[in-house]
Amino acid sequence: MLRKLREDKSFQGTILISPTLLFMIGLLIVPLLLTLVISFGSRAPDGTVIYGFSFHNYVRLFGIRTECAGGESICFDPIYAKILSRSLSLAFNTTVLAILMAYPLAYFIARAPLKKRNTFLFLILVPMWTNFVIRVYAWMMLLRTQGVINGALGWLAGLVGFHFTPLEMLYTQGAVLVGMVYEFLPFMILPLYTSLEKIDLSWYEASADLGASPFRTFLRMTLPLSMPGVVSGTILVFIPVMGTFIVSDLLGGRQIVLIGNLIQNQFLIARDPTFGSAASIILMTMTLIVTYFYTRKFGFSEEIVVV
Repeated sequence: MLRKLREDKSFQGTILISPTLLFMIGLLIVPLLLTLVISFGSRAPDGTVIYGFSFHNYVRLFGIRTECAGGESICFDPIYAKILSRSLSLAFNTTVLAILMAYPLAYFIARAPLKKRNTFLFLILVPMWTNFVIRVYAWMMLLRTQGVINGALGWLAGLVGFHFTPLEMLYTQGAVLVGMVYEFLPFMILPLYTSLEKIDLSWYEASADLGASPFRTFLRMTLPLSMPGVVSGTILVFIPVMGTFIVSDLLGGRQIVLIGNLIQNQFLIARDPTFGSAASIILMTMTLIVTYFYTRKFGFSEEIVVV
């Protein structure tokens, strides 16, 4: 019996994946199920959870209220809906900018000589050796009114005789966007580099022999073959940006509230775990929906059409 089990391929596979499976169940599935159960409950006056089954937290998150000042039975308060839309917009803009900045750099590295290629990859990874929060504080030093950027602009204005008024860059949505792109750019560069580096250089020669222009070669060959990297990089950037709160807290000065900030505040400050859990479930659902349709739309196709 034991010998048959040892020779059973499915049994061997089950044994091999069991540690990871137990880890996933204990530290991912169970907490998610607990969060889902709590999201349908209500908050007690002391901040504890009253378990039940109500969609009150979800309805409240989308701005529909049943307690209105004017005596109306139902009213609409868009504050949380605006936070959701702002988070989606920022995640989308961050991802698009990361793709536009990472693609040329990844292509350059993929076509560089091998020795230089390793050096370039090393330079990209160096900032990740420092703490995430420290890198955000560095951007605060750059963007503040008396920071490095305003100081340099003021010095240049003084050279040409212009009066310079310091720019208000810190604690704005633009500052949060810059911080997000900077923090997550390496997660876009590395998957793109991996896809671009696999493209055989002889295919470019074949494309040129067939009379295709460099632009047409890029559209019909390079871009389709690099789409797995684009899709992977998008997932690695979009999902963390949707849930992060440190960058918006520091560079936004608590004036730019995202869904991640809302969840953090509900658990740690407002002591309302039911509403925070509902926001977490909505965040996860929105992220999964966007990721699903994005991967279905662009997929991992590797078709090449050179005309």
